[in-house]
Parts: sequence; structure tokens; C-alpha cells
Amino acid sequence: QVQLVESGGGLVQAGGSLRLSCEASGRTFSSYAMGWFRQAPGKEREFVGGINWNGTNTAYVDSVKGRFTISRDNAKNMVDLQMNSLKSEDTAVYYCAAHRYRFIATTNSDYYDYWGQGTRVTVSS
Repeated sequence: QVQLVESGGGLVQAGGSLRLSCEASGRTFSSYAMGWFRQAPGKEREFVGGINWNGTNTAYVDSVKGRFTISRDNAKNMVDLQMNSLKSEDTAVYYCAAHRYRFIATTNSDYYDYWGQGTRVTVSS
């Protein structure tokens, strides 16, 4: 079992920045690739980005490329999502999730076995 707890959400103006953090406890954190997902009101949950087990490979949805950056610190059992140049369409509840494999964080949420409770991000225009 892995327990995931997100933090760092809040209200920010368009163009601003937020840094979300996800702290893991339980089984070995480095055994998992990690992903960030978001769900906006009235919309389905979507993949935002992911990072492999040692941080050497990342992937992002096109809408956040160049604005969002995922990083991880296995010694601290943490994965972060740095969000810059935020837009109103980034408003959503953001979730971190642990992938069942370590080498790649795929976009399909079905391959993620553990999820945090989510943290809300609101971007005002």
C-alpha cells in the first residue's frame, strides 16, 4: 500500500504560479512512476504529466508543456508539480497517483493503483 497526500493548492491569479507537492508513505516510493491528474468541474479527469521512478523521464499533456514541470525526490518520498503561467482553464482538483510500474508514467489512469485525495487549484482571470 502507498498513501499519497497532496498539498499546495489554492487561489491564484492568471499568470501566477503554484507548486503542488505530493508526499508518499508506505511501500518504497522509488518503486513507482508517478503521475499528476486533474479534474475540472463537469469534466473528466485528465492526465497532466508524469515522471518515471528516478526522474530521468517526464511527459506532459500538450496544454501544459512549457508551463508545468514535474520533479521528484525519492529520498524525501515527494513528487512536485511546478505550475507557471497559470490560466483559468487550469482550474481543477489536482491528484497525484502512483503507477503500477516504475519505468514510465502512462496517460491511462487505469494503470495507477494509488491516488491522493486531491488539492484544489483555482485560477482567477
